[in-house]
Amino acid sequence: MALERDQIVAAAVRLLDQVGLDRLTLRRLASELGVQAPALYWHVKNKQELLDEIADALTREIPLRPLDEQESWRDWLAERMRDHRRMLNAHRDAARLFVAVRPGPAVPPTLKVAVESLGRAGFPPREAVRSLFTLGHYVTGFVLEEQARAAHNPEADLNEARRWLADQPDLLVALMESGPPDGDEAFEHGLSMILEGISTRI
Repeated sequence: MALERDQIVAAAVRLLDQVGLDRLTLRRLASELGVQAPALYWHVKNKQELLDEIADALTREIPLRPLDEQESWRDWLAERMRDHRRMLNAHRDAARLFVAVRPGPAVPPTLKVAVESLGRAGFPPREAVRSLFTLGHYVTGFVLEEQARAAHNPEADLNEARRWLADQPDLLVALMESGPPDGDEAFEHGLSMILEGISTRI
């Protein structure tokens, strides 16, 4: 069977969602495609190149929309970061994947649209790039924690926190009032803090 690169990458994304990053191998992918492993080496040299291709395909799932003329740059950036988080959470181990790959062909056009959009909002290019990288690191790190905590028992974690802080009631109250460290509320709080910090520099 003749293989196309896009076909291989699509199968790899499906396999990532099924078995996770650690169990995703070229041999397993070849079996999924019904070919021998050497057939894949015509298209990808090794697992790292395959992971780079998967990340590039996932990046293309994020809508590429420029800033509208009457739109707030803060609202636009917040929407982009929410889209980024949704994409990462839609795929198993995607946050771990993204911290281990190299930028692919989907990155330059995405970055170009973002920098040009922020430039129209008054951002110098340097501040636009650094703001985007800071926000991107926040989103990936947040989802990395979310996906790592998915196997945890929230009630058990809370009981453990109560035990650790039994002799520090004020700190325990602050922890309880802050709510879970993951989830939408925590994400939005952190996102708003970063956007507020960016606004003070522009």
